[in-house]
Amino acid sequence: MIVNKLVSAYESFSFQLLSLLLKQDPDTNVFISPFSVGIAFAMIYNGARGITEQTIAKVFGLTGLNIQEINAANKSLMSIGDGTDTDNQLGFANAIWVRPDILLNNNFVQQLQEAYNSEVANLDFPHPGAAITINKWVEEKTHDKIKQLVTPDDIVAAILVLINTIYFKGTWTYLFDKQKTKEQSFTLPNGSHKSHPMMSQSGQYLYYETEKFQAVSLPYENRHLSMYIFLPQLSSSIKEFQQLLTVENWRIWMSQFDKIEGDIVLPRFKIEYSKILNDALINLGMGEAFSADANFEGIGAGNLKISKVIHKAIIEVNEEGTEAAAATAVVMARSMGFTSRFRMIIDRPFFHAIRDNQTGALLFMGFVFNPVE
Repeated sequence: MIVNKLVSAYESFSFQLLSLLLKQDPDTNVFISPFSVGIAFAMIYNGARGITEQTIAKVFGLTGLNIQEINAANKSLMSIGDGTDTDNQLGFANAIWVRPDILLNNNFVQQLQEAYNSEVANLDFPHPGAAITINKWVEEKTHDKIKQLVTPDDIVAAILVLINTIYFKGTWTYLFDKQKTKEQSFTLPNGSHKSHPMMSQSGQYLYYETEKFQAVSLPYENRHLSMYIFLPQLSSSIKEFQQLLTVENWRIWMSQFDKIEGDIVLPRFKIEYSKILNDALINLGMGEAFSADANFEGIGAGNLKISKVIHKAIIEVNEEGTEAAAATAVVMARSMGFTSRFRMIIDRPFFHAIRDNQTGALLFMGFVFNPVE
């Protein structure tokens, strides 16, 4: 089934991306939505051609799937939030903003509207209010969780900006009793300790244990979604676990959980994480899409390259449940720009003009085919 193939592809990408970010930000709270990044690039993939299409397909595991299959599968995946109530919400939103003087390929726009329910609007990116417009949209779609996704500098040279957002709010199947939340010691990576509110409960859980770690699954109210928590054994470490955390191991672990009675002590926590993903994506093999050789002919906006991929995510876990949101912005600009240095040898016929820069009046102009003095 195509949906399963796509889920598997996104799964592989997820662990590769997370591994790279952990190397870039060691001992830092890292929280991402690889699904958001995947959906954003699936949308961009509709307009990629040639080597650019091949490199995106390789990084995201799309090789062997045609664009119709990918779009249909993503449409199906984004429907998993349909029918959720106020206590358990899962929603996706997509949008493309394009410079007013640019006409996009109709087929590209239709594909994104049909498969991704994408909004399409014009936006004057150099205008100071452009970033405000995008950020307000993102805040609305993420219930005010993701703020200031882009700055004016991020988009001033943009031809188009494509954005995906995800919002999740889930209530635990078994809520933690606030009366049982106590200040306890939490050990930091450097071995020091801090006092922190720790929630606790007892019950029957899906549980898995090895000599390297303990793992538990905490379900949300509809039981379709769960939080999986992996804790290295005292004889091991989080660094060792990072080495074990591969997509191959993950798939094995997911089949090993059994229902067991137990006790859980879990810290309340909140993570806000923001990252420019250019380096990570280039490291994964997608450098061509960021270069002057990028081919996004299918978008229909001329020579484009990806100038910046901005990702922001937030999660808050407490006694009631979990609230999480993420947004990914893919900023695209002209692929042919000025280099930092140039040589201009005027050794052949040329045109010249003298212009009043205040009024724009052209005072003199002409061609030189044979210079004389």
